[in-house]
Amino acid sequence: MRSAASYSASLARFPAGFFARPSPTVSPELIGALLIHDGKGGRRVGRIVEVEAYLGDGSDPASHAHHGPTKRNRSMFGPPAHFYVYRSMGLHFCVNVVCEARGRASAVLLRAVEPLEGIEALRRARGGRRDRELTNGPGKLAQAFGIDLGCDGRSALRGPLRLAPRDAPAQVLAGPRIGISKATALPYRFFVAGHACVTRTPQNRRARPVALPG
Repeated sequence: MRSAASYSASLARFPAGFFARPSPTVSPELIGALLIHDGKGGRRVGRIVEVEAYLGDGSDPASHAHHGPTKRNRSMFGPPAHFYVYRSMGLHFCVNVVCEARGRASAVLLRAVEPLEGIEALRRARGGRRDRELTNGPGKLAQAFGIDLGCDGRSALRGPLRLAPRDAPAQVLAGPRIGISKATALPYRFFVAGHACVTRTPQNRRARPVALPG
């Protein structure tokens, strides 16, 4: 895989229609992609190593969209390839990428990234936490990258906060989502096997390999 510096500076773009698909399809293909934020304190870049898919068709009671659109989740019902950011438990922010067509409210939660650039900025944002605790969780990730409600509804393909596609496949596992109390058996959590930034949980033992295209 190319270095983050050369890759994030390239003109790489996601293929047309990449995000206009169900979130369980998009999710494993986001593993290895780059999250880039050119914000205060300089550029911060991380490689995505853990995500979760949430549906918007009424079949997923753990999804914010399960009971329809609200002021809080309206970005989730917007067009694909945009960010949906929300405050969790009044304490921290979580960032998702919207999938499928407008009104479907399918989304991918970014759970963890591997820091690649702007490490000092990430450390400052996280109040001097140990490096292995900088971005190994959705709230930690958002804090480290300076993501808040001001990023809600923005394009995920351009602007200061954006995603760039991976240029090499990664070994990806699929298993049950965590940190929720409903629909816990759905295998919609995707992550890099054995990665230090992935959430450590007994659920990892139930994960199975995913076949990626290409």
